[in-house]
Amino acid sequence: MPVQPAGTPAAAPVPDLAVAPAPAGKPGPGRDRYLDLLRAVALFRVVIYHIFGWAWLTILFPSMGVMFALAGSLMARSLSRPAWGVIRGRVRRLLPPMWAFSAVVVPMMFVLGWQPVKEEGLWWFAKLAWYVFPVGAPPFPWTSGDHAGLLEETWAVQAAGPLWYLRAYLWFVLASPLLLRAFRRLPWVTLLAPLGLTAVIGTGLVNIPGETGNALTDFAVFGSCWVLGFAHHDGLFKEVPRYLTVSLAAIVMGFGLWWASGHLTEDGWDLNDIPLAQAAWSLGFCVILLQYAPSWRELPGRLARFDRLVTLANNRAVTIYLWHNLVILATIPVIDLLWKIPFVDAHLGSAVEAGYTLLMTLLVWPLIGLVILCVGWVEDVAARRRPRLWPNGSAAGSRRR
Repeated sequence: MPVQPAGTPAAAPVPDLAVAPAPAGKPGPGRDRYLDLLRAVALFRVVIYHIFGWAWLTILFPSMGVMFALAGSLMARSLSRPAWGVIRGRVRRLLPPMWAFSAVVVPMMFVLGWQPVKEEGLWWFAKLAWYVFPVGAPPFPWTSGDHAGLLEETWAVQAAGPLWYLRAYLWFVLASPLLLRAFRRLPWVTLLAPLGLTAVIGTGLVNIPGETGNALTDFAVFGSCWVLGFAHHDGLFKEVPRYLTVSLAAIVMGFGLWWASGHLTEDGWDLNDIPLAQAAWSLGFCVILLQYAPSWRELPGRLARFDRLVTLANNRAVTIYLWHNLVILATIPVIDLLWKIPFVDAHLGSAVEAGYTLLMTLLVWPLIGLVILCVGWVEDVAARRRPRLWPNGSAAGSRRR
């Protein structure tokens, strides 16, 4: 059963992944649990989208736009300190988890028959640098293994798909000192300029080929959301009447849907395939989320029951995001083992087939939990914290590995 790739050149799927770890115990005085909740919801939506491939989820909750907006707000807060130290800290927190991921995935590609040197020559090895510092597009085979293998032939495409986000994130981090300075001088121009750039390079009006074009498109599509995070941090929303903010956001979102209606792809209303619609809808959606943003030091009411899950998701956002596609693929051979049980094969085979994606959904969460236990602690090492197995805010979850 195919799983939708997490990252085509303009695809979407989880976060200021690298820079918002929640503490092991109670949330600290500087944390905003509303933003933590949004990040956790975005991660959940990404996983569900990549299991079911429902196009309408990109409209219901544009996860990547939300992630970049949250990341931009946190980046603006951090840039009250010297810029070089902030950038170095962001990069340091992101790279070791990616190295752990690459140390597993890249050897698998070669073991399953990848022979890029025959196609591209020795110069190809230079491209492996993007698995070390992902400001470019890490290479991967479009087909790998065989039909009879444990993983389908497109597994490498899907496993490496989420790396587009890391590239875009690093571009934003590196550009943030200049972007923040521009925003504080010309806020509206800086906020809307990426939307205009998307209208130029994301619609085919100007075609930039290859991965350079893909990277610039990603940067443009989510650039306004990142700058919107600056606006949230600087309190710009407090200076504009709420009715005006919401009205303008609704107009921008309406434009996004109108544009999408005339540029539907084979996946229909999947905004991941329609850059200008994605940019407009995500911007308007994030404006409304941040305009009405409460400042929670604790999750209120019934949301409090999800406190530990939200804390865990924020502490292990990079791990969840990097590994979730590979984990989704791993559910398939596990579920297929059911047919080796005689009773299931004889009497329940059709039921298992009908509920295959539901079984994937149920199985993916314990497998993600297993990945968190195995490699999640790398995020703590990257952040120069004491490694923790299960950092969900409980005392037991904070024990040293």
